[in-house]
Amino acid sequence: MKRLLPVALVLVSLVAAACGSGSPETIVGKDKLIVGVRPDLPLIGVKKPDGTFEGFDVDVARYIGKKLGAEIEFTPVLAAQRESALTSGNVDMVLASYTISQDRKAKVLFGGPYIIAYQDLLVRKDETGIDNVRDLKGRRICQVKGSNAAQRVIEERKVQAQVVPVADYATCVQMLKSSQLDVITTDDVILAGLAATNDGMKLVNAKFNEQRTGIGLRKTDVEGCEAVNRAITDMYQDGTAARLLHRWFDKAGLSLTTIAVPQFEGCS
Repeated sequence: MKRLLPVALVLVSLVAAACGSGSPETIVGKDKLIVGVRPDLPLIGVKKPDGTFEGFDVDVARYIGKKLGAEIEFTPVLAAQRESALTSGNVDMVLASYTISQDRKAKVLFGGPYIIAYQDLLVRKDETGIDNVRDLKGRRICQVKGSNAAQRVIEERKVQAQVVPVADYATCVQMLKSSQLDVITTDDVILAGLAATNDGMKLVNAKFNEQRTGIGLRKTDVEGCEAVNRAITDMYQDGTAARLLHRWFDKAGLSLTTIAVPQFEGCS
């Protein structure tokens, strides 16, 4: 005859399992974290031929993992996959040029921001008619699947541009080179990477629409969010953030005259 455990003991065991180290409810205490990063953004996150990843986001993820005492395993995540990767449980964190917005905050929790960027414009070097966002009226601008940058030009800046949907930034670049597009617009750090790795492109330095780039976490992981924010604070205070920013973006011509700790969004 099987001996039944008292109900109270069973409940205590279940609670202990849920709250113990490495609980799926939080990244805190886990020995290994699966981190989604972009595989296709030069200087931000790139998957190399040997299967490893490099870039600013990759280095930030490694720093945070070290602060949390966890091994980091990277997996590629494209712009359109960021929310689903978190909500499905396929990744623990997302560092993938992930701009914080109200609609995204309804689905995931954001740590940070860990970098403040600005929306900017990338054009061909021979382009002389685009100096600011107002010059985009009637122009063809690239809209990468999962990104809201092109739509922000129309909705927030009230500029009637022509949005051309594409799958990824590599396609944007090829279409810009062949004059099928007039401009690519998104975070200046992304555009700096594209300019640095593609001849014939230039960054306009128009700088509009502040972009607060955060670390995506599961919606319920408040404890993990708070731990990530402490790690980001340390990263800025110990000089690591400045070192990484200069390492990846100096040669791309991005202005880094002021590097301050970003104001966090909060973990609720």
